[in-house]
Amino acid sequence: MIHTPINEGVGTRENFNATARRLARHCDAYKGADPGRSIVQLIVTAVPFFVLTTILFVAVASEFWPALVLTVPAGVFLVRLFIIQHDCGHGSYFRTRRANDTLGRLLSVLTLTPYTFWKKAHAMHHATSGNLDKRGFGDIDTLTVAEYGALSPFKRLIYRIYRHPLVLFVFGMPYHFIIGQRIPFWMPFAFAKVWRSVLLSDLALVVVYGGLIALLGLQTVLIVVLPTVIVAAWIGGWMFFIQHQFSDTHWASDADWNFHSAAILGSSYYVLPGMLQWLTGYIGIHHIHHLCGTIPFYRLKDCLDSSPELQGMSRLTFRESLRSVRLALWDEGSHKLIGFGDLKLA
Repeated sequence: MIHTPINEGVGTRENFNATARRLARHCDAYKGADPGRSIVQLIVTAVPFFVLTTILFVAVASEFWPALVLTVPAGVFLVRLFIIQHDCGHGSYFRTRRANDTLGRLLSVLTLTPYTFWKKAHAMHHATSGNLDKRGFGDIDTLTVAEYGALSPFKRLIYRIYRHPLVLFVFGMPYHFIIGQRIPFWMPFAFAKVWRSVLLSDLALVVVYGGLIALLGLQTVLIVVLPTVIVAAWIGGWMFFIQHQFSDTHWASDADWNFHSAAILGSSYYVLPGMLQWLTGYIGIHHIHHLCGTIPFYRLKDCLDSSPELQGMSRLTFRESLRSVRLALWDEGSHKLIGFGDLKLA
């Protein structure tokens, strides 16, 4: 994995910032929607999802429980639908804002993610990612070593519990999508901007899933929908975590923060097999996505393949990503994410 060269001195920092801006110009050639490819990607994602979901509903109604294994591929395709909604939020999936917003809102009923609310929060995430002074928007909560040391013993315990993999992934990610986004009191936005989107989304969920319950029964809907959403939350939550939470990631104070450098150094290139890249909507090529958020997901690999420099930056293998689970604190001395067990060394 690349280490953080901009920590070695002002000259190096300025040189790397110039390199990052040059790479951003390279990425600009791949931004913008190709409507034909967008429609094809929507079809090859939505059709398998709805076919699998229909089979599940029929199987559960017939009490053929082995078919529940299909919630796993259904969850995978739901992740891919979320990636399409994500691109709509960036305005990169279709050429018009109206088309992006219409599809994004329709998909939000399946992903359980309020479209306008999430679009705003995610834009703030892109604008502040890697900025120590502007944390809290679309991030995994991360404290510095100094901040953790200043906490009371009780608050340290709470933070340790929050960062425990069982809490963060197994319970936390499904909770966030199923419940947390229904009542997002944790987001510091004005009432009108947040709650209109959230309440309209909740109303749409009541209408759609209430209709399914009336047609198929509460038990059938819960047995199909909940496991599918939970699988998608686990996969999507892991992908989001590993995009920024790795040892050699990059954080900087506001005075030293640079958008393009933070995009490359603070976002991973998650090296996955081709099929897994496709199934996860190439979102693992995250350093390019942060460098140019208006590249549709199906062009991220094209952009990567055309740049040997970007291929060698912020690489994170699957084995390395598993070691990132223990990381929880930003050490401003070593400029690395460390685990609680590394505190004495820090």
